[in-house]
Amino acid sequence: MPTPPTPAVATAPTLPPVAPPPPPRITASAWGLLLVLATIWGTSFILMKKGLVVFSAMELGAARVSIAALLLLPFALRNVRRVDAGRYKWLLLSGVVGTFFPAFLFAYAETKLASGLAGVLNGLTAVFTLVVGAVLFGQKLTSLRVLGIALGLVGTVVLMLLGGSGGAATPSGDSNAWYGLYIVAATIGYGISVNVIKQHLHGPSPVAVTSLTLLSIGPLGLLYLFGFSDFTHKLATVPGAWTALGYIALLATMSTAVAMVLFNKLIQQSTTLFAASNTYLIPIVALTWGVLDGEAFNLWHLLGMVIILAGVFIIHRAK
Repeated sequence: MPTPPTPAVATAPTLPPVAPPPPPRITASAWGLLLVLATIWGTSFILMKKGLVVFSAMELGAARVSIAALLLLPFALRNVRRVDAGRYKWLLLSGVVGTFFPAFLFAYAETKLASGLAGVLNGLTAVFTLVVGAVLFGQKLTSLRVLGIALGLVGTVVLMLLGGSGGAATPSGDSNAWYGLYIVAATIGYGISVNVIKQHLHGPSPVAVTSLTLLSIGPLGLLYLFGFSDFTHKLATVPGAWTALGYIALLATMSTAVAMVLFNKLIQQSTTLFAASNTYLIPIVALTWGVLDGEAFNLWHLLGMVIILAGVFIIHRAK
């Protein structure tokens, strides 16, 4: 008997592989935001130093968070029902590790570190943004990016260990590198927060993200400030307390409330690595303010800044 023909089997058409979406194009607007943020955040360290003349590190951190939360409270109330309930855990995480704890850690570090050196150590944010992104979110690492990050870190080390003390204007009269560990902890929190915002909070507007993040942590700051500190007593009795509060209010307004809105917008317009690279420019602004306030400046500071800027250039040329 002849063999019956084998019925044809229908096969699905072969589809071409889907190419991954291209990385966001870094626009002139993103570069502008980067420079504005570097200026605002670079100024924050001298403002903390002025606030610490009267208030403790805990009081400064709590006041900073509380004032910023109150400033953006109307925006938070407007957006509280517009954000999916599932995002609130990410808002809380970003607020705690990226705003609340760093506000205290930086203030405590500046009780012993010069403001300029504190600004320099802030550059570690880019390092931990890359590490967290690679470990937890699958961010691509390239040899050039690693080289750029390494150069930024080397520049930071040069400035911290070889740049000398902050001079007589340092709160303690001497720099103390060990207090830099508080800033290291804060920058790890920043690195986590940057990646959380990029991965889980990219839908809501920057104002919504910032205001709701501050709403989640603001009550904690107010509770400590008015329930467990001498904040109100110092305002009533210590000379210069209102002036110091003015510096803290400016810090909260510009460096926490306004800058966080701009930073969240920058993250949404670019990449996490580009957004975090503003911390490479912050030391230049911070050191400039420190010099104007009498802190030491030497050739090691200059060398460290040159190395940091070289790292920034390499990072943004890396593919």
